[in-house]
Amino acid sequence: MSTVGAARAAIRTSDRFHRGAVALAMGGILLMTAACGDGQGDGGDAASPGAAASGAPAASGAAAAAATPKTSTAVLDVEPKDGAQGVAPTALQVSVSHGKLTAVDVTDKDGKPVAGAITPDGTGWKPAAALAPGTAYTVNAQAKDDDGLVSAATSAFTTVAPGKQVSTNDNIADGQTYGVGMIVKVDFSAKVVNKDAVANAITFETDNGTEVKGHWFGDNRIDFRPADYWKPNTKVTIHYRLKNVEVAPGVWGDVDKDEPFTIGRSQVSTADAAAHQLTIKRDGKSTTVPATLGDDQHPSWGGTMVVMSKEKVTHMNSQTVGMGSEYDIPAVPHAMRLTRSGTYLHGNYWYKGDPFGKANTSHGCVALKDVEGGSDTSPAGSFFNSSLIGDVVTVVNTKEKTVAPDNGLGGWNLPWGNW
Repeated sequence: MSTVGAARAAIRTSDRFHRGAVALAMGGILLMTAACGDGQGDGGDAASPGAAASGAPAASGAAAAAATPKTSTAVLDVEPKDGAQGVAPTALQVSVSHGKLTAVDVTDKDGKPVAGAITPDGTGWKPAAALAPGTAYTVNAQAKDDDGLVSAATSAFTTVAPGKQVSTNDNIADGQTYGVGMIVKVDFSAKVVNKDAVANAITFETDNGTEVKGHWFGDNRIDFRPADYWKPNTKVTIHYRLKNVEVAPGVWGDVDKDEPFTIGRSQVSTADAAAHQLTIKRDGKSTTVPATLGDDQHPSWGGTMVVMSKEKVTHMNSQTVGMGSEYDIPAVPHAMRLTRSGTYLHGNYWYKGDPFGKANTSHGCVALKDVEGGSDTSPAGSFFNSSLIGDVVTVVNTKEKTVAPDNGLGGWNLPWGNW
């Protein structure tokens, strides 16, 4: 072998030795890594087949713990539970312990959201009003614990199908104008047991902040009015939200609607039984016309009454008001009803002589002079044509007691403190 060849052979031998030493060293590292095991016993067991096959080291105990996700400590509770049927419309509520609510979304079957609010402390939520009967709802709620970890819950349920429904009727027509004494009377076709819930579901919106309150007369009627007569030109809207209200066990309200109306000019009239006069005060200006009121056997009710209705011509029969056959007048002109019991302010043409301004000759009504068939230029016709439903008529100096607050729209005779 030449000197050059011997040198090249020596280099190849040295290179093989070097690569082998590196391989042994790396193998030693691998063996040492595999021998670490799980710390059980001396030297431990070999790595799992998967770890050995891949050549990846097995995870330590700390690394394994770090890989497990943390769970929120916030515990959500939704009532009704998922899948519940026949649920009361007032049963929905969401609460959380060990955390705070961050979102509550409730929708009906059509995706319409249900209004509600999370309590100030963040632990509860309730809808703003009762749910609709016979309707499917879905609840999605979320909460966070003190570490910011999120917890979620869902529930789908159906409210009880509606049973009986009570009909609701009032004395307001949409968009109409009424006098400053107008009282809104709401009648129900069945007994109302949950009176507070019903009253709270009928609210009044006014353009000048006028407060309106309701007062129950028995179990089927609630009347609404302000503390004093309405201010002229007040814009009012009644908001009925009764469909979701259980007015009595198994009986539900029937209507959700808005009814706007307007208060017109001010007209307040006073009928003086002693002076036989009617004084009409309209927007601060007074006019007095002769009148005749109830006689000594049939005195007119005292106190404040409100025009309930206007009838150009009406039939008055004493038998309908419990007076036997005292009278039967088929065509009374310019009649404005003041009480349910039959008191009117009307035109009169049949009295002999001229009792107006001189004597009381009626069966309890307030009468102004008129002609048969009615005349627009007569005192009765002029007053009728300038009057509104809701105008005030107060009778003074009569021998009769004050009209009852529930006789017609007599609620102004009840002090505001008792309303």
